[in-house]
Amino acid sequence: MKKKKFKILSFVIIVIVANISLSYAAVIPEGTKLAVKQEIVRNNLSEPASLDTHKVSSNVEFDIIHDFFDGLVYTDRQGNIEPRLAESWETVDNKTWVFHLRKGIKWSDGTPITAYDFVFSWRRLVDPDTIAPYGSYLENIGIINANAVLTGKKKGEELGVKALDDMTLEIRLDKPMGDLLQALAHPVMVPLNEKVINKYGDKWTRPGNFVGNGPFKLSEWMVNEKLVGVRNPHYWDDKNTVIDKVSYLVIGSEKAALGRYLAGEVDFTNTIPLESFESLKETMGDQVHISPQTGVYFYELNNKKTPFDNIKVRQALNLAVDRDVIAYKVLRQGQKPAYTIVPPNAGGFEFTGPDYASWTQEQRIKKAKELLNEAGFNKNNPLKFNLLYNTHESHKKIAIAVSSMWKKSLGVEAVLQNQEWKVMLDNMHQGKFEVIRRAWIADYNSPMNFLNMFMSGQVKNTSLYENGEYDVLIKKASETNDKSYQQKGLDLITKDSPVIPVYYYVSAKMVKPYVGGFYVNPLGYVSTKDLYVIEH
Repeated sequence: MKKKKFKILSFVIIVIVANISLSYAAVIPEGTKLAVKQEIVRNNLSEPASLDTHKVSSNVEFDIIHDFFDGLVYTDRQGNIEPRLAESWETVDNKTWVFHLRKGIKWSDGTPITAYDFVFSWRRLVDPDTIAPYGSYLENIGIINANAVLTGKKKGEELGVKALDDMTLEIRLDKPMGDLLQALAHPVMVPLNEKVINKYGDKWTRPGNFVGNGPFKLSEWMVNEKLVGVRNPHYWDDKNTVIDKVSYLVIGSEKAALGRYLAGEVDFTNTIPLESFESLKETMGDQVHISPQTGVYFYELNNKKTPFDNIKVRQALNLAVDRDVIAYKVLRQGQKPAYTIVPPNAGGFEFTGPDYASWTQEQRIKKAKELLNEAGFNKNNPLKFNLLYNTHESHKKIAIAVSSMWKKSLGVEAVLQNQEWKVMLDNMHQGKFEVIRRAWIADYNSPMNFLNMFMSGQVKNTSLYENGEYDVLIKKASETNDKSYQQKGLDLITKDSPVIPVYYYVSAKMVKPYVGGFYVNPLGYVSTKDLYVIEH
C-alpha cells in the first residue's frame, strides 16, 4: 500500500494520493463458505422522503443513498480518507483543491461520470429553488460564494467549483480548511445525473428512471413497505462486491423490527429497544452488535445568564455529574462516559482528557463543593435553576438522574421542564433557557465538527460561550487540521465548562451470525457492499 506523501516547500503543503490499494471491499476470510443466495434484508426506520440527496436530511434516507451513490472520497475503518470516484488530489494552501477522477467511472446506465457532474450537483444543492435541507453545507465548509448563491445574491456559475476538464475538479474555499476531505465524505456531496434530472424532474428517483453510481441501483420501491437495490454492474469496484440484492424494509417501530428479526425476516436491525437489551444480550449475545458512534450527549449552560457566567458554577455542576451511573446503569447499551465534547477517535485522533476524568466521584464532588461555595452558593444560599429537555423517555430518565446527583451532592435544585422538540429548539436558539439538553452527531468524521460549534458568533453556539483565545486556536486548527491546536482548544473549553458532556453515543444493532463483513462506520452507516452471506 502506498501511503499519502507529504512535501513541505516554503511552508506550503502539497498532498498527493494515488494508486492506493482498496481497503473497503468485502474481505472474505480464507475457508469461508458463501451461501448460494447473496441477498441482504435490512430494516429502515421509516419511509424515505426521497432518494434525491438534495431533498433529504436524515439517516432514514442517507442509509439507502449511501449504498446507491459514491462521492469523491470516503472514510475507512481506521478513520483515514480513502479514494472513491477521485483517485488523487492536491492542495498548496488548503484553500484551492484539485481532484483527479478515476478513469472509466460510470453511472448505473453505463454513461461516463465527469467533473461536470459534480459542478452541476453542487450548484443545484445551493440553488435557492432547490430548497435543500443541507443547502448550507457548502457554506459551512467554506466554498467560495456558497452563501451568496444560496441567498440569491449571485448565480450558480459563481460558486467556487469548476471542472478544469472531464476528469479534473477544482474546489476553491474562502479560507483554508484542513479537514475538507472528511467533509466531502458526507452523502450530500455525491454527484447526481443532470440528464436524468432534466428528463424526469422530481420523478427521476422512481424505479426505471433512477440512475446512481454506487454498488447498487434501485429496482423496486413499494411505498411504506420496502425498497430494493440490485447490484450495479457499472460500479467502478463491482468486482469486489459480493451481495447481489439488498432490500430495505420500512419498519418504524423498534419492537416491530426486533420481532421481524427474531422471525428471520430481517438480517440486521437499525436499533435495539432499550427495554429488551439486557435479555437479548443474555440470551443472544453473539448477535448483539455495539459500536461507537461519533456523537456526544451534553447539557448546555447559558453562559450569558447569571450565575452561569461564573466559571466556578459551571465547573462545579460539571464535576458533580456521575457519568458512570448514566452510561452503565441508566442507559446500559455500551455508551461511554464523556468528559470532553469531542468523542474518542474522532477523525482518527485520540485526545487527552482532563485530570478529573481519572478521579473518584467522591474527589470530584469535594472539589465541586469548594467551587460552588467560592461562587457564593451554599446551604444558606442554594443554587436553583430550570433544566429543560425535549419530551422523550430516555431524556427524562437522564434528567431525573442528573438533577438527583446535583441535589444529593451539592444541594442544588434543578427544576425539570420538558417541551416538544420544535418548541425547545426555538427557545434554545433564542437563549430562553438556563440549562438545556443537547446532543451532536457528527456530519463528518472530524474533531472540528465539534470544536467549531463553540466559536464566538457560530450559529450552533447556543451556549453563547465566548473566549478569544479559543477562537484563535480553533481557527488555526481548522486551517491546518493540526492535532496540537485541537488539543489546546479542547483543553481550554473543557476547563471553561460552557457545557457538561454526559456520554458518547453508540450504535446498537441485532445482526445475524451468517452476515459476514459487518461494520458500522463512526457516523452510523453500514455499507452493504462490504457484506457477504455465509452458508447457513
